[in-house]
Amino acid sequence: MKNLILLFLLIAANVQASATFEEWFINKTLRIDYYHSGNSDSEIYSLEQVKSEPYWGGSHINLFDTLNYGEYYFKVFDTQSNTLIYSRGYCTLFNEWQFTEESKHTTRTFTETVVMPFPKKDVRIEFLSRNFMGIFEKKFEYTVDVKSYFISHERQMVYPVYDALISGDPATKIDVVILPEGYTATEMDKFKADCDKFASELFNFEPFTQNRDKFNIRSVLAPSAESGTDIPGDKTWKNTIMNSSFYTFDSERYLMTSDFRSVRNLAANAPYDQIYILVNSSKYGGGAIYNFYSTSVNSNASAAKIFVHEFGHGFAALGDEYDDGSTSFNDMYPLNVEPWEPNITNLVKFENKWQHMLPANTPVPTPLDKDTYALQLGVYEGAGYVAKGLYRPTPDCLMRSFKGDKFCPVCSGAIQRMIDFYTK
Repeated sequence: MKNLILLFLLIAANVQASATFEEWFINKTLRIDYYHSGNSDSEIYSLEQVKSEPYWGGSHINLFDTLNYGEYYFKVFDTQSNTLIYSRGYCTLFNEWQFTEESKHTTRTFTETVVMPFPKKDVRIEFLSRNFMGIFEKKFEYTVDVKSYFISHERQMVYPVYDALISGDPATKIDVVILPEGYTATEMDKFKADCDKFASELFNFEPFTQNRDKFNIRSVLAPSAESGTDIPGDKTWKNTIMNSSFYTFDSERYLMTSDFRSVRNLAANAPYDQIYILVNSSKYGGGAIYNFYSTSVNSNASAAKIFVHEFGHGFAALGDEYDDGSTSFNDMYPLNVEPWEPNITNLVKFENKWQHMLPANTPVPTPLDKDTYALQLGVYEGAGYVAKGLYRPTPDCLMRSFKGDKFCPVCSGAIQRMIDFYTK
């Protein structure tokens, strides 16, 4: 009897959650494009455009972001009742740029977007940004008249879609859209083969292996005029569809694009939760930003591990655990505020991290010696691009180096929680 009651309650909860989506939303996308401007200690939001797109790849159940990840957050309210109906956390390229030397003496503008299921009624969207104490502050708001004829329905950059892996309904799966960068029209078969390779190799790593049936992977067959990507340090410039480049923020292996409008326009050809840009290059490199996009090269010897490492950032909000000083960022993690990334701590609020997972009598911090096993859980100094003051869960992990082929227990747990968030 107890089992029957529990089953009834679970079914009722799912019906209620589903009805909530049906009450507030249409199964397509509302996209808000805006400009994010500023320097190292200031920021300004300004609206660019509002668009309607034909697909929605997100959950119909988990409409509210409860994970508290990201440097930014947006909330969607029904204007008539002031009811919160949707929210998400995310990061952007602008935030990373704010920690570069250039931002101390230069003002720049980045194009950004947020997407949500298309509301049935008018909504107010609030944009929030973390302050230096890690607290979200409202910076901008915009009210959308859902019947306005200024909402653009124009389809830009329309291309066919190739299905690399389809497991089911986008509403209950994690939908990854792979975008081709630097593949010419004659290289589309190569791109499809690379997408198949990505779909295969991602699931060679746990916990993705045991969750393969929870993913859909589609790719957009969009050619570039030229093959490859920009490598400014080598004076190499290519005409590509998303304008990607190595040497982002003058870090040689950081491969990103600031042309986010083109990224979104291409992604709109399919339902998606996550955007992955596959770059036609053998040079070592990649990059990823949480709930923004991920990139990696297609044919480097370490391509498979680059795939999965960058997806750890973009999908599961994992931080970098290395401390080799190879980035251009300055003081990205203030030592008086606990980082929001689940796999990095400065011990300010370690009880909110993996403290509960530590074996009994584990010293904090944990000493590292040559006999320490690579995935032995502890609190090891050196993470987040610095050698002192930040700590990681294990001596090594795929979020630190490619010496091994596993995520540590903390990173694996964070990935699994995110998979569950999208699919349950």
